[in-house]
Amino acid sequence: MSFRRYLIQRITAVLMAPLIVAHLALILWTSGQGLTAADILSRTRGSLGWGLFYGGFVALAAVHGAIGVRGVAREWSGLRDAALDALMWGFGAVLLGLGLRAVWAVIA
Repeated sequence: MSFRRYLIQRITAVLMAPLIVAHLALILWTSGQGLTAADILSRTRGSLGWGLFYGGFVALAAVHGAIGVRGVAREWSGLRDAALDALMWGFGAVLLGLGLRAVWAVIA
């Protein structure tokens, strides 16, 4: 793994850690309050804050996951540099697109 990809993956992991903790805490709190999915969605509609929180989370996860998939594909397949990079960028784009679509569904 190149040092740059290594560093980017570690940085995204560090940045995601507090977001993951906040996300899990939110799940525990809302389920403890007895809120339904409809209740939660009614509170997130039109919220720029939640959009930024989860949009950032999705972007970090897409970068982190794409780099990870590249590493796994390098170990498990015969793919080499150019093909691995194409796989990484494509996988990252798909993750980002699906994740942002989900964020949009929660806030719009």
